[in-house]
Amino acid sequence: MAASTNFEFPAEMHAFAERSVEETRKAFDNFVSAARQAVSAAETQATSARSGAKDVGEAAMRFAERNILASFEFAQKLVQARDVEEVMRLQSDFVKTQMQAFADQAKELSQTAQKMAMPAGSRH
Repeated sequence: MAASTNFEFPAEMHAFAERSVEETRKAFDNFVSAARQAVSAAETQATSARSGAKDVGEAAMRFAERNILASFEFAQKLVQARDVEEVMRLQSDFVKTQMQAFADQAKELSQTAQKMAMPAGSRH
């Protein structure tokens, strides 16, 4: 029996991939919402912190770009997966990596917002 070069994903795998993309999209939407809230809060805290708010906004956009690129890389890996086990491993790795990235990004945004909230003389 000759090995087939065409790989077809079973319906369950397609459903899993769709759920994974939806979960990732929800996580990303939550991140973007949190980033927007951080930017908004930072902008309303003090007019003298405008440059800091700009920094937060730029960081949020940088994070968003990074996260979108990671999603595309994940999708590309999924397309190249050879079997369900590899898909499961890729999904698990991606979710772990993205959750850590979201946590790190949220921490950085929070720290930047806190620095902006401090009076100018007490920032170090």
